[in-house]
Amino acid sequence: MTGRLQETLVELEQHVAQAGWDQRPQLFALAGLAEFRAQEPVLAAQLGLDGVEAPADGLVPILQDDLPDGPLDEALSQIGWNDEVRGCALVQEVLLLPPAAEQGMPERPDRLDMLDWVAGHPDRREARLVVAVLRDGSRACAVRLRGPSEEELLLGDDLAPNLADALLATLE
Repeated sequence: MTGRLQETLVELEQHVAQAGWDQRPQLFALAGLAEFRAQEPVLAAQLGLDGVEAPADGLVPILQDDLPDGPLDEALSQIGWNDEVRGCALVQEVLLLPPAAEQGMPERPDRLDMLDWVAGHPDRREARLVVAVLRDGSRACAVRLRGPSEEELLLGDDLAPNLADALLATLE
């Protein structure tokens, strides 16, 4: 995981966290800071980015329009980025279960049955998941659990490999 990508991911999660919980998924394009300032100098100045030293790998997250309702994988399969976009990031709230919960999982559930089962499970944990990827295949992930341990942000480059792969596919 690149240091700059992880820094951007953490800043992005902190920004989204300011609005609290129970938010819709949010998709961000990741643009190069130097390129963004060159192509959008007025906007960069409004955002306070014109006086900032631009590291070669500096990134600027740009919030995109709301994703359509429905399955996330279907929404992501319809997305493509222009060549100026270095990467993308997705912030979404998810429900997590401990591994032991798999024993009680219904056999061959459809998507809605599975969502209902997870939502009703007594051991579920709500979390905010942030996944960011770059065109070169770099990835970074963060998870913040809702509740007493909210100050802790878990970081890793492969906490949500399927979602990272789906985001990488939008960059192809």
